[in-house]
Amino acid sequence: MISNKWAKLIKSLHLKKHRKAEQLFFVEGEKAVLELLQSDWPVVALFATDSFLNQHTALCQRATLLQNCSAAELEKVGSFSSNDAALAVVKIPQWHFTPPAPTDWVLVLDSINDPGNLGTIIRIADWYGIRHILCSEDTADAFNPKVIAAAKGSFLRVQLHYQPLLPLLKVADRPVYGAYLGGESVHQLGLPQSGGYIVLGNEANGISDAVGRHVSRKITIPAFGQAESLNVGIACAIICDNLRRLSGA
Repeated sequence: MISNKWAKLIKSLHLKKHRKAEQLFFVEGEKAVLELLQSDWPVVALFATDSFLNQHTALCQRATLLQNCSAAELEKVGSFSSNDAALAVVKIPQWHFTPPAPTDWVLVLDSINDPGNLGTIIRIADWYGIRHILCSEDTADAFNPKVIAAAKGSFLRVQLHYQPLLPLLKVADRPVYGAYLGGESVHQLGLPQSGGYIVLGNEANGISDAVGRHVSRKITIPAFGQAESLNVGIACAIICDNLRRLSGA
């Protein structure tokens, strides 16, 4: 069984203030927990069903605390409506952003509010080999359960850095591309053989004026129909695909 102490702690980790205070978050579901156990991330506690434990005995030994429980208990403390596998409590990593290599691409998120969108963007970054995402301080929390669920296992390979964006963009030593409804077509950009920063704006308001002043090239995804806009996650994927293809980086 999951003790009252651990149940209370896990439930508290649904909220950002408690994740920050405890420096912990949780991962749930078979696939995500398996990827976690195969990584070198510190697993503070693992709560799993007998079926999961029997199938993955060796991996489960990585957890500092290992305890079997029922699917009903996992569903009660977690965020999934159905979880017959496992839930892990994990230490929040301490990441420090350092200037990337000239050929690296870095995503810059200006007030992305929706956890599902953020999780999708993390997964897209992982797909395109982007290892760093710079986030405005009001962007959704990377360790929100909805972000972790949407990111799948990609949260293990992409580092998110929360900091004021303006000081970094002011001294950017590489191109800063901003996603707008109007700008150069992302299909036809002439790009150097290098990387750069890719700025994505708020779901409702786009890139803020303050951040926009430091965008060196405005880019857009040309529309061929009548839709008003694209979801920011979809836009991110299209932009990353085109920039990778056109730059060869």
